[in-house]
Amino acid sequence: MVAQSAILSLGGSLGRATATSRGVVQVALAALRSRGIRVDGTTAAVQGFGKVGRNAARFLEDAGMRVVAVSDQYGGIRADTGLDIATLASHVDATRSVVGFADADAISNESLLAADVDLLVPAAVEGVIHAGNAGQIKATVVVEGANGPTTPEADRLFNEAGTLVVPDIMANAGGVIVSYFEWVQANQAYWWGADEVETRLAECMLTAWEHVSAHAEKLRLPLRAAATCLAVERVAQAGQLRGLYP
Repeated sequence: MVAQSAILSLGGSLGRATATSRGVVQVALAALRSRGIRVDGTTAAVQGFGKVGRNAARFLEDAGMRVVAVSDQYGGIRADTGLDIATLASHVDATRSVVGFADADAISNESLLAADVDLLVPAAVEGVIHAGNAGQIKATVVVEGANGPTTPEADRLFNEAGTLVVPDIMANAGGVIVSYFEWVQANQAYWWGADEVETRLAECMLTAWEHVSAHAEKLRLPLRAAATCLAVERVAQAGQLRGLYP
C-alpha cells in the first residue's frame, strides 16, 4: 500500500480516501431531516463494509446515529443497541470480514436490506435491491452509496410506496468532487488542509441536495429523475452559451 505522504508528494489531496463516504453521509443526513427525522439516535443499516461502507458507518456513528447492522460479501451482523464501528473495524482488519464479530448477531445480506431502520445505505454492488425484495424494505430513506444498487423496477415500487431514494448520481459523487479538488490543487501547486477539503466537499454536496430536492418538489419528480433532468439541462445550456470546448 502506498503511504499517504507518498500520495501527497505525487499530487494527491488530503481527504480523498474518505470523500465518497463523507458525501454519502452528508446527503443522508440532509435527506433524513427533509423527512422530519431527527438524526440523533436514529437507526441505520449499511450494506458493504469496504471503501465506502466502512467509513460511511463511522461517519453516521459520529453524527449520532445508531448503526445497527452492517454486512459484507461473507454475511452480516446486527446489534439493536448499535455497533461499535471502531471495534468492528479492528475485527475486520484482523479477520477480513464482519462475520464473527463478538458483540452482534449474525444475519444475512437479505435480512440487512429488510431491517427496520430509518436509513439504509446500500454501499456494495449493483442490483441488490430489485422487484423481488423492494417490498420488504422498511427504511424510510435509502441512500445509494454503491453504483446502481436499485433496479428500475424497484425504483418504481419505492416511488409508489413513498420511500425517499437518494440516487447514486448525487449521493456518491463525493469521490469525483474531491478528485476535481485534487486536480485544482495540483495545477496551482497549492495544497489545502483536510478541514478545507471537507468544508468544500460539504458545500458542494449540500448545494446539490438543495438544488435537486427543490427541482424534484417543483416538478413532482423522484430525486433520480430530478437529478438527471438538471444534469442534462446544465450540459445543454453550457453547450448553447459556450459551444464546443475546447
